[in-house]
Amino acid sequence: MSFTENPVQWFEIPVRNIVASTKFYEELFSTKLQPQEMGPAKMAMFSFDGSKTGASGALVQSEGYQPSNTGSVVYFTVSNLDETLKRVPELGGKVVVPRTSIGEHGFIAHFEDKEGNRVALHTI
Repeated sequence: MSFTENPVQWFEIPVRNIVASTKFYEELFSTKLQPQEMGPAKMAMFSFDGSKTGASGALVQSEGYQPSNTGSVVYFTVSNLDETLKRVPELGGKVVVPRTSIGEHGFIAHFEDKEGNRVALHTI
């Protein structure tokens, strides 16, 4: 099997408190997430522009969704890594990997959000 597009289409970040987590990510990324309910799942969706590359996703509060810092890691592209990373502890998160060079591919950093999910940032 081969992919007809980039392999990632959607991501979900598990949360226990959709309201507090939505506020954390809205303030961290200076954006607005869209609340949505799908059956018993409460969600907060990140924006999506089909004319741009990359995937979108949502925060999800639902049975069977457990925040974790040991599973898959989602990378968010940011224009200013240092400014975004600086806001993490101010919003109740924790930096776990500081700004790190990945050579010609730019810089990354990892943090734990308020729920304990390990999430990453990337910039060129």
